[in-house]
Amino acid sequence: MSTIKWGFLRETREEAVGLDPDTGVCRTCLEDYLKVIFPEVTDWVHNKAIPDFRDSNGKRILIRPDFRSETLKMIIEFDGLPHYTNPENIVKDAKNQALYEQLGYQVIRLPYFIQLTNDAVVRLFGRNVAEPLFDPSIPSIGPLGRNTPAYLCPAGIRRMAKEFARHPEQYRMNLNYLKKTDPDNFTEWRLLEGMITL
Repeated sequence: MSTIKWGFLRETREEAVGLDPDTGVCRTCLEDYLKVIFPEVTDWVHNKAIPDFRDSNGKRILIRPDFRSETLKMIIEFDGLPHYTNPENIVKDAKNQALYEQLGYQVIRLPYFIQLTNDAVVRLFGRNVAEPLFDPSIPSIGPLGRNTPAYLCPAGIRRMAKEFARHPEQYRMNLNYLKKTDPDNFTEWRLLEGMITL
């Protein structure tokens, strides 16, 4: 069993069960990360529609953000693999984000392949956490996890590249890992490499 406290990010406690197949590292639910990133915030709501959220015709909108805090006026969306394999999901994410922002929420998107290292937490949330979080030397994508560019749609690969570009240290480490573990390119790491210039 893994002795690492802060594991691969998953949206819920139920999804945080088990170990990553490529690394053997545990999984940690977003709620546990939020407790250490925002220890003073106690009003996180998971997977609930925003009350009285209506379109311009007055019709109620029932989209449910993954996590929402009214204290912070913040929405956090965990974007798992299906957000990169289906172009319809990518379009839907953009539309939902625009709606949230119209209501005045700051929207933080957490891609499944970006882990909450201390540096990533500063970049994403502007918060310094004294406790060491996810180990930045651990890769977050791999052939056994079936979560590499080979499994994504073209729009998903472009989205992955754009998001990895904001976290260059995680991009470089993952790309090097894929090159080392997959020299024959079954993971299609070359597609990702060709889209990012750092």
